[in-house]
Amino acid sequence: MSITAIIAFLIVFGLLVSFHEFGHFIVAKKCGVLVREFAIGMGPKIFAWVRNDTAYTIRLLPVGGYVRMASEEDHDELDAGQRVFLQVNSAGLVQRIDYRSDQEEAGFLFQIDEADLVDNMTLKGLRAGSEESEQFKVAPDAMLIDESGQETKVAPRSSWVESSPAIKRVAINLAGPFMNFVLAIVAVLILSFSLNQVSLNEPILGQVQKSQPAAKAGLKANDRITSVNGHSVDSFTDFASLVTEQKDQPMTIAYRRHGQVKTTMVQAEKTTVSGQEVYRIGVLAKGETGIVDRLQYAWLMGTSWFTQVFNGIVNLFSTTFSLNKIGGPVMLAKATSTATNQGFLTVLALLGMLSVNLGLVNLLPIPPLDGGKVFLDLYESIFRRPFPKVLSTGFITVGTIALIILMILVTANDLIHF
Repeated sequence: MSITAIIAFLIVFGLLVSFHEFGHFIVAKKCGVLVREFAIGMGPKIFAWVRNDTAYTIRLLPVGGYVRMASEEDHDELDAGQRVFLQVNSAGLVQRIDYRSDQEEAGFLFQIDEADLVDNMTLKGLRAGSEESEQFKVAPDAMLIDESGQETKVAPRSSWVESSPAIKRVAINLAGPFMNFVLAIVAVLILSFSLNQVSLNEPILGQVQKSQPAAKAGLKANDRITSVNGHSVDSFTDFASLVTEQKDQPMTIAYRRHGQVKTTMVQAEKTTVSGQEVYRIGVLAKGETGIVDRLQYAWLMGTSWFTQVFNGIVNLFSTTFSLNKIGGPVMLAKATSTATNQGFLTVLALLGMLSVNLGLVNLLPIPPLDGGKVFLDLYESIFRRPFPKVLSTGFITVGTIALIILMILVTANDLIHF
C-alpha cells in the first residue's frame, strides 16, 4: 500500500469508529451516565487526554474502538488498610482522593477502615496522628488520583449505565448505528454535490458516442428507452443489464422520441476493461445538475447502499456460510487502497457504503453487538424486570468469544487472499 492509501485507510477507519462511538458517547452523557473513556483503536495507548471527566485515547491497533461507561463491573473500590491523601472542600466533603504516597501537599493522610463510593459515598478510618475514627462524606464529583497521576471521577451508582431506565439504555445503544447512518448521509450528499452531473437512473440517453453501435443505429441524446427485445425497461440499470445479457447478438430496442415510439436494431461491440470482457453500444445515462436532482440522486444512492448491505446480510445467514463473504480490517485496507487509486469520490462512496454496513451489522440482535443489547433492554422495558442475569451474561460471553474467533478467522482469510 502507498502512503496515500494508508492515510486514506486511517481516515476512513477513524471516521467510521469515531461517528459510531460518538453516538454512544453523546447520548450516554445526555442520559447522565459517567463516560470513563472514549477510545479509538484497541491495545496500548498512543495518546490520551482528559476533559470533562472523560479520558480520550488513541490506541495502537486500528481494529475498533469503544466508549467505557461507569457500570457495576467498573466502579471504584478502596480496601481496608489502604492509605490515601484526602482533600476536603469548604463544605466538609472529600473532593480528592490521592493514591500517591508523596502528596502531603494534596491533603492529609488517611487510613481506610471502611469505604463506600457507590451508595452512601462515605469513607471511615483514621487520620494520621489520630487514634479516633472519623467518617467523611464524599462529594459526588470527587476525583480519584492513581499512582500515575491520572485523575478519574468517582462513580456513584446513580452514574452507572445500569441505573438509567431501560428505554434510555435503548437510546444509548441505538445511537451508535444511528450516527453511522448520519455519516453515510453526509458522505452521499458531499458526493452528489461534488460530481459535475448526476444520473437519476432514468432510461434516457445522455451522450451517444459517435461511430458506436447506438449512433449507427440512429439513437440520439434524450431518447427514452422503453424495451429491449420486448423486455420492458424501467431504469437505465435495466437497460444496461439487458444489453449485457444479449452480448454481441443483434437486439431490438424500442424508444420514445418527441412522443413517438420507434424501434431500431443494435448489435453491441465486445471490448476488454481491466481484464474483463464487456459489451457496449456507446451510450451514457442522461446527467442532471439541479439541486433537487442532486438531492434525489443522493436518496437513490443512499437507498441503494442500504439495500445492497441488507441483502448481503440476509444472504450471509440464508445461504451456506463462507468466510469469503465477510471482510475484516485487512480487506477494508485493500478496498481503501483500490478506491484511493480511483480518486477522492470513490473513497467517499466507499466510506458511505462501509458506514451503512457498520450501522446495519451492529443492529443484529447478537450480544455483544448493539442490537443484542437493545434486545435485552427492550425485554426489561416491556416485562418490567431485567433479563435473567445468568442468561444475559452467558449470551454476552458466548457472543463475544464467537465474534473474536470470527474476527481472527476473517483476518487470516483476508491475509491469505491479500
